[in-house]
Amino acid sequence: MKWHDGLADLADDYDGFILDLWGVVHNGVAPYPGVLDCLKRLRGRGQRVVLLSNAPRRTATVEPGLHRMGVSADLYDAIMTSGECTHRMLAARTDRWFAGLGRRMVHLGPDKDVDVYAGLDLDVVTDPAQADFVLNTGPDADLGEEDMTPYLPLLEKCVAHKLPMICANPDQQVIRGRQRLICAGAMASWYEERNGTVRWIGKPYPEVYDLALSLLAVPRDRVLALGDALATDMRGAATAGIDGCWVLGGIHQEMLGGSWEQGRNPDYDLAVAEATTAGLAPVACIPSLRW
Repeated sequence: MKWHDGLADLADDYDGFILDLWGVVHNGVAPYPGVLDCLKRLRGRGQRVVLLSNAPRRTATVEPGLHRMGVSADLYDAIMTSGECTHRMLAARTDRWFAGLGRRMVHLGPDKDVDVYAGLDLDVVTDPAQADFVLNTGPDADLGEEDMTPYLPLLEKCVAHKLPMICANPDQQVIRGRQRLICAGAMASWYEERNGTVRWIGKPYPEVYDLALSLLAVPRDRVLALGDALATDMRGAATAGIDGCWVLGGIHQEMLGGSWEQGRNPDYDLAVAEATTAGLAPVACIPSLRW
């Protein structure tokens, strides 16, 4: 894994880029410094960019929020999300696991995520005893996003009724501004630890990369995937057979000794040690998405 101060040294080696959103492009509130300039430079060179997110919402729902942050549609070619992938798999039922699901569903998640299943032939129920499966899109702001406790009664009932779970966001946690929040992945991990069955949709799993690569339309050996999370972004790149570049200024920044506030880059040697311990070998790392 080679250190680079920005993307300029890598850009000539690739024709297409798959970019994580939260932790790379923005922090949930605003784009990171240098991101918009970097995207403009890539687009100015004619290189293709697909934004790939573990957001448990469809792309049409995610896109307006990006535009409000200043990430306009001219800065990328397409967006793919774990929520979009989940919707398509629920609709198609060509995957054997999905084909075996029933039609009665409990939704564990906020109302803002209903587009994942809206328009599909599903009956949404609130009682796990009446359901065939549970769709997990993550915590609800009204109940709290920092602790699992408010969700345990429903999760325990779903486990008791042996409901298979779809996890539409494999992320364990995310940083919004300076606040760490749990994600659907934390709930799914709790579920698996109690012998619940979980089907994970999103990074690092192959289905979402197949969709992203089809939108990118670039040979795999000319694609670079950039992300801030080892477990999802860098493992996902390895699983998809594409090069990975670890962006150190996101979810792992504090662990690696970096600080946006103090202008301090993460420690390279520590990053190499963490990647090696995880059994991963990204081709490169950069402090943040900047040119």
